Formats: sequence, C-alpha cells, structure tokens
Amino acid sequence: MASTPFVQCEDLVRIFSVDGLEVQALQGLNLRIAEGELVAVVGASGSGKSTLLTILSGLDRPTGGTARVAGIDLLTMGRKERVRFQREVVGFVWQQTSRNLLPYLTARENVALPLTLAGRRGDAAARVDELLELLDVADCADRLPAQLSGGQQQRTAIAVAVAGSPRLLLADEPTGELDEAASVNVLEAMERVNAELGVTVVIVTHDPAVSEHVDRTIQIRDGRTSTEVLRRTEVDEHGAHRRVVEEFAVLDRVGRMQLPETFIDTLELKDRVRLGLETDHVEVFRGDEER
Repeated sequence: MASTPFVQCEDLVRIFSVDGLEVQALQGLNLRIAEGELVAVVGASGSGKSTLLTILSGLDRPTGGTARVAGIDLLTMGRKERVRFQREVVGFVWQQTSRNLLPYLTARENVALPLTLAGRRGDAAARVDELLELLDVADCADRLPAQLSGGQQQRTAIAVAVAGSPRLLLADEPTGELDEAASVNVLEAMERVNAELGVTVVIVTHDPAVSEHVDRTIQIRDGRTSTEVLRRTEVDEHGAHRRVVEEFAVLDRVGRMQLPETFIDTLELKDRVRLGLETDHVEVFRGDEER
C-alpha cells in the first residue's frame, strides 16, 4: 500500500447526543485505503460503518481524530471547500433508490444533471452515453425512474455518482433493496467503474455476496476496525488459477486488536486470555487453561 493512503483515518471518533445521552458511533477507528482499491466495509447494525461513510463523504464531521481523502483534511474544510469536495472528489450512492434519482427526469437526464450543474454542457452528451453504456442501462436511457427495475435504478444512480469524474465512490448498502440477481449486476457494475474508470470504491454492506467482488473486506466492530480479509488470485506452475483468502486482525498504534468473533465463540474465550511469545508468532490460550 502507498506510503500516503488515498483515504486515511486516525483515531477517528464520532459522538452523537441522543435524548441527552452520548452515543459513541466511532471509538478511535483507524483506516487506510490506497487509491484505486475496491473495498467492502462490513459490520453489524450500529457498528459505525455508515457513520464512517457519511464522514468520508463530507456529509458529517467527526468529533475527534483525523480523516483525509486525497490529501484533503475533512475536519478543517469550510463550507465552500466542502461543496467543492462533494462535487469534484466524491460520489455517493444511497441504499434507497428513491434518494438517488429525480423522479421527473429520465435516466439520461439524471446522469446529465451533475454535468450541467458543473458547467460541462459541451461534453455532457458523450459522457452520459459512455456511462449509460458502461453501467449497462443504455437501453432504458429515456425512461423515468419509476419505469426502471430496482437494479436498473441503482446502476443509473452509480452513473450519476461518477458523472463528474470523482476520485472516490461511496455506496451505502447499494444492494439492500435488491434481489440476488440484481445485486450481482450492481456489484459487477461497481467493479467496472473501479477497473475502467480508475475510481476508488468503498461499499458499506450487509450483503455476503459482496466478498466475491472485492479484494479486501474491512470489518468494523464497536466503532473500530477489527479484522481485514484479503483476497488474491495466484497462478501455479501448471497455469491453474487459485483464489487465496487470508484473514488479519487489525493492530492499532497502541497494540490493541480484536480477535474475530468466530475465534472467540469457538474457543469460548472470555474475560482474559493467556499469551505466549514465540520467535515468529504469538499464541493465545484460554485464560482458565493450564499450559
């Protein structure tokens, strides 16, 4: 990964006040994403993943820590800088299809709108045609959103989000309202946006099928990054392709890490664990066992 990450969060904290009580959505989260990556962020409801996405989009401001996208400090942006950031650097796709498209504009007109607002009327038509083709919705360009299927709406929404050539695309549960087949089409569309347009893509999701479409899955638990799963394809000496999957625990700057929940449940770990240091690894034992 590059020495200066494209997306970088250090000790990120977000505290909300709800009915007079403080709720910590993010509790010192650390995150690094390189430019050009296609990443999924997963976690249970309330883990903080959607809060992270709204901060990275500039829609929300963290309580503490640091957050940078493309070298831009998201904590110190003024109003004008924030508007420019949201227009030029980041695109966003919501779970609810109704939030992504204007109902009285056709698919083509929805995609053209951000270009018109940016004063790019001259190249708008060619850009719109390119994106509609890339997202496989060219055949329904002149239909209103109500005349599109859920999957077509979300693929059109992706075209809208990347029309202005952002460097980062954020998607909050983009397949949450879709069936399995439509979900696959949307995820494949995001893969094409990543591969052909070079846009960094971060998908927040509950959908387990997403793991088949990304090379890196980041899990958030209790407001912190806990584990990462990396996937790569290797070719053996016979030319056969093999998919390699590795799971890592995330170690923060003070040495804290979270063991995967499946490990904890399988070994019935609780309260405390016993550690053993070897020359090339660390051993973890149940605290109530004798060695």
